[in-house]
Amino acid sequence: MKRITCLFISAFLMTGGLAYAQGEMDAFKMSQNELNGTARYLGMSGAFGALGGDISSMSTNPAGLGIYRSSEVVTTISLSSIKTNTDWNGSKADGSKTRFNFDNIAYVGYFPTGNDEGIVGWNIGLSYNRIKDFSRSYRMNGAQAYSVADYVADLLYGVNKNDLRYGDKNYDPYFDSSISWLGILGYDAGFVDPYSNNKEYHSAFGRETANGWENYSPQNVDLQVNEKGSIGQYNFSFATNISDVFFLGATVAVTDMDYSIRTEYTEDFSTNSQLTLDNGLSTSGTGYAVNVGAILRPTDFLRVGVAYNSPTWYKMTDYFIGTAQTMIAGEKWDKQSTPDYQAGDYHLRTPDRWIFSMAGVGKNFLISADYELTNYKRMRLYDLDGYDLKATDDIKADFGMSGTLKVGAEYKVTPQFSVRAGTLWRTSPMKSHVKDGIPPLNEKGEYYTQAVGVVGTIPSYTVDKGTNSYSFGLGYRFTPNFYADLACVYRIYKEDVYAFPSTYQAGISNINELLNEGIVVKSDPASMKTKTTQVALTLGYKF
Repeated sequence: MKRITCLFISAFLMTGGLAYAQGEMDAFKMSQNELNGTARYLGMSGAFGALGGDISSMSTNPAGLGIYRSSEVVTTISLSSIKTNTDWNGSKADGSKTRFNFDNIAYVGYFPTGNDEGIVGWNIGLSYNRIKDFSRSYRMNGAQAYSVADYVADLLYGVNKNDLRYGDKNYDPYFDSSISWLGILGYDAGFVDPYSNNKEYHSAFGRETANGWENYSPQNVDLQVNEKGSIGQYNFSFATNISDVFFLGATVAVTDMDYSIRTEYTEDFSTNSQLTLDNGLSTSGTGYAVNVGAILRPTDFLRVGVAYNSPTWYKMTDYFIGTAQTMIAGEKWDKQSTPDYQAGDYHLRTPDRWIFSMAGVGKNFLISADYELTNYKRMRLYDLDGYDLKATDDIKADFGMSGTLKVGAEYKVTPQFSVRAGTLWRTSPMKSHVKDGIPPLNEKGEYYTQAVGVVGTIPSYTVDKGTNSYSFGLGYRFTPNFYADLACVYRIYKEDVYAFPSTYQAGISNINELLNEGIVVKSDPASMKTKTTQVALTLGYKF
């Protein structure tokens, strides 16, 4: 048998020998921004790249600040309902969560020069904006042919069982070897047993037959995931207006990330047997980025914009714990866990983004479109010394470009009352083989042996399938200075959820052979939709 041998195990060794880091799917999750900002911005699905005149443009095209002709203070609150629906081989499950958020607060200062041509005015902006909310709960429940114990057995192929044991001279397999942490935890908990050569393993859930060991399939599998946290961005922006025709702007952004995930995984077998695998991970980090942009207004009606958003460079810290337990034929094993109080530091660079925009502005209406291009292949995970983690190679093999199209419109029913609508489409940057659950090809033209690179003791992951959202908004000016905006956004995010990656035989270059003869452990995906309804209220005052 050919098996995987540390292709996708823990990616780096830190002080004390700690082997744990984020994987490629974690990097993607933490590199995404959501549609968020003022209610006017939300009501038009964020299509403001060429329009400006809204504080949300600090996070996208800061040249939009140059449109302001007065100073302004703004704040936004919102209420979100997040519902998830999964379908796993015909078995359906739901989850829900409701969140109240303080989304943004901002100040824009306008300083006219008194000139009619040349530099007409300067603008500065200070803002806080929540650009990502991680909060959601989801569950997948059903059955599949393979167990996570089969996956752990494959992870340990080629590992001598003596290297999994705590030994003399203070040997600790977690810190003194490069063995997968999930493999060590699964072995300690009794998920697997070794064959007689002590270098190959099989699931502990099965029976001995005349033809050898026969693995049992789990009769019921349940995965529950609870995610919390957000990404907040503090923007310091500057813009200028040149002859009311050309607008330039720049933003320095400081970003604060806080994320946590709790997973509870259970498999039940028909022989009064069970395994559980529970994990907790919290991640915090601070980063910085730079946004620059320009808007051209060749006529009173037409505006054209372009902006570049640099990567965000983060310094990250993870805190994590994993526990596992086994019951075989009614007999419970002791619960096992990874070492206590473990943490790891590393760096994350998110992808950069280009935004191209066009808008038409009439007497009582406007229409606008933005197209954003993001190269997720440029994500990078690296250690404190600047060396790439293994996950960076996985990112290059599994990710590509993502395009986002935003279209929005506004109509002034009266000088005081406006209605708005918009829509957004975002494509997935994941390559087709990731969506199909198969691995990429290596430099030899052979398929890797694991579909996706996961690390640590959390084997589950999600695969992005794209996002659509639809927006509607209202605005009312109570006085020339004071106004209120209201928006409702309905967002559908499609994903596949895997309890663990599929694994394959090594040395295969033909796709039919891989799928027909090369499967070692097969993981079936559950389709999932995350449906978010967000209602936002913005209050603003111009002076």
